[in-house]
Amino acid sequence: MNDPVFPVGTVSAEMLARQPSMRYSICSIVTKPIEYDRMVAGFRAGGFGSPDCEYLFVNNAAGNRFDAHAAYNLFFGTASGAYLILCHQDVELLEDGRARLDAVIAELDALDAHWGLFGNAGGTRFGQLAIRISDFNHDNAAENGPFPIRCHSLDENFIVARRDANLALPRDRSGFHFYGTELCLFAEMLGWNAYVVDFHLRHHGAGTLDAAFSNELNFVINKYQSVLRPRWVSTTCTDLFLSPWWLVNALANRKRPLQAVRYVGRFVERWKRNQAGRSGA
Repeated sequence: MNDPVFPVGTVSAEMLARQPSMRYSICSIVTKPIEYDRMVAGFRAGGFGSPDCEYLFVNNAAGNRFDAHAAYNLFFGTASGAYLILCHQDVELLEDGRARLDAVIAELDALDAHWGLFGNAGGTRFGQLAIRISDFNHDNAAENGPFPIRCHSLDENFIVARRDANLALPRDRSGFHFYGTELCLFAEMLGWNAYVVDFHLRHHGAGTLDAAFSNELNFVINKYQSVLRPRWVSTTCTDLFLSPWWLVNALANRKRPLQAVRYVGRFVERWKRNQAGRSGA
């Protein structure tokens, strides 16, 4: 049987699928070049060097040209690595380096083929955090494991994301808070899982809970209140109701409720057209 002939000028996406030319892309927002230089030196000493590691940064030393959302979307779109290490400029590798991170990824691959990202601290359920870090509040902390453990949010000091998860951050958000939570949320929507793992490093920075944090918190709540709202959806083939509540979904998606909603919808549309016609008369 002859292979099908496709039109000239078309290309198979499978053949063009970009294969990673690097294993790790280490990505950072730089506001203090001295701290960044120290971080890069530590990573290189820890085994993250040529030929399969690259270092990408955005330069905010003279001012915030990039917020975290713009910077990370740029990293997601341009990094060559199979794994993106999204880290602050003030993290310091300790005893764990390249060999340990390779082992963590191998462990996750065996545990969950659909892991999408991981970090060293995050929320596992309401009111509980899993933490494997040294920072201004902790010294060699290993809390609420065992690791790896599934989570619904990640601290932004150190996040590793697999490139083929195709993660991104929302266009209509800006700032430097809650993007770790958003990455976990979007990963879940795309069918990927997030984890806190046993990869120990030191984060020298301290979180700033200032007015900007409060403003972003309110924006995030309002945004996802709208994005995740219950809704009726009409497709070219059928209508359906989406909500977080299984009983409501079961009732609303039965034949008679759907017919009633369609009837009400048509009635409302006719009423709107009649009102518009009277206004224009």
